[in-house]
Amino acid sequence: MSALPFSSQSSSDPAVASSAAPSAQSSTSQSSTSQSSTSQSPTSQSPASQSSASQSSASQSSASQSLKGKPPQAVFDNIFAFSPNRETLGGTAYLIVEKNEAGQQANILVDCPALNDANKAFIQAQGGIDTLFITHRGGMAQVKEIQAAFNAQVLLQEQEAYLLPTVTTEVFHRDRTLSPTSRALWTPGHSPGSACLYHSAHGGILFTGRHLLPNKAGAPRPLRLSKTFHWPRQLRYAQQLLTDFTAETLGTICPGASTGFLRGEKKITDAYAQLQCADWDSLAKSTPVL
Repeated sequence: MSALPFSSQSSSDPAVASSAAPSAQSSTSQSSTSQSSTSQSPTSQSPASQSSASQSSASQSSASQSLKGKPPQAVFDNIFAFSPNRETLGGTAYLIVEKNEAGQQANILVDCPALNDANKAFIQAQGGIDTLFITHRGGMAQVKEIQAAFNAQVLLQEQEAYLLPTVTTEVFHRDRTLSPTSRALWTPGHSPGSACLYHSAHGGILFTGRHLLPNKAGAPRPLRLSKTFHWPRQLRYAQQLLTDFTAETLGTICPGASTGFLRGEKKITDAYAQLQCADWDSLAKSTPVL
């Protein structure tokens, strides 16, 4: 297995916690033919059987509707991206299918997808989840329900945990190793407890939440919003990634939103090189876009 390429974050600048919380069915009708008073055609149905057939059709339609939804998209053979979730303002969640040091199934769900029957069935088919990793407060939706559905631990940076008072959480300060190939790291700025998840397979993948997002050209960049907690800090931690990783250890970024700019893809390739091309001086002078 690939080794994790970085150690604990070197910056000693702690983020200060913010108190801002994120915020038909169709039934088939059958035509009836005239019947004599003494006999029925073999294909004719009595009102009772028609009612039963109608109820059965409605039940099947209901079950079909509950499983409707765009299926998760394969990013790699063990990584899947869910459709954007309106409850996280269009956020994209990911499922990492992997095993822990003991060789046991230990899948990681990065942020919260819509908790519909189709997504639940897909996750169960992949072996469930061991950990729900939340990158930032904007990635939270139905956290308690997801935890209960899969008996999963909820892991997030300590400064976001107060936003989930009714959820049993596991927190970390600067970093946390989840498996031989997956590690969480604190990247504040977008929010006080914004964090990324690094997965060392496939040339290195960084799940960035909203720490880095694709711009209109599809390149990974920090984005300054009106609700950004600390813009200089976000820039500093974004630049720190160029020190913590190399072109050999950071090949792909899976952003937590704005995936529409990727034109059907759910990943940014040549991630390290594209991040190197950022104009950090211009970014420092940028004004909030929303």
